[in-house]
Amino acid sequence: MASGPRLQRRTWQAAVARAAVLIAGFVCMVAFAVVLARATLVPSPASVRLTHTNLRPGDSVRAYLAQPDWRDAVKQVGGNVLLGMPFGVLLPVLFPWTRGLVRVVLMTAFVMFTVEAAQGLLVTGRAFDIDDVILNSLGSFAGYLLLGRWLGRALHPRRHHWWQRRPADSGAPPDTSGSKSRLPAILRAARKPAR
Repeated sequence: MASGPRLQRRTWQAAVARAAVLIAGFVCMVAFAVVLARATLVPSPASVRLTHTNLRPGDSVRAYLAQPDWRDAVKQVGGNVLLGMPFGVLLPVLFPWTRGLVRVVLMTAFVMFTVEAAQGLLVTGRAFDIDDVILNSLGSFAGYLLLGRWLGRALHPRRHHWWQRRPADSGAPPDTSGSKSRLPAILRAARKPAR
């Protein structure tokens, strides 16, 4: 029987477990979207005079940290970081093409930039704040490192790049003449299965 990641068959229990995790991830993403919409897109007419647009990174964070009550700073900064963490966990689970730290953070930054722009343009009493986008992206960074990376790899095994794939057995012995550069030898060694 041939072996290899593509030829191995999963048992039906593993397929059911994987489907259950994906469905749970989808439900969590929908619930998170509802929480995100309520937290960011609900009008706040009482705050119209208090809000202002912030396009300079760090200004809002400095203002939060300058407040006399440290709990307000923790609530603002920590809340924005926590709001980004579900992206770091759920994106690699639901969308395998977003696996990878940079992709998760960039996708989170894009989504949160869009949410902040909608806040600033369409919602009364809300304003665009670049620091919120940065803190949300930092939260997705933490969520990915804490749990998202592991879950994404467990549910969606990584495919090898074309240079890592083992060529079909041609029957010819491997070239060991030493005439090749060192890099291809390293790549050839990486393709050999562990025994």
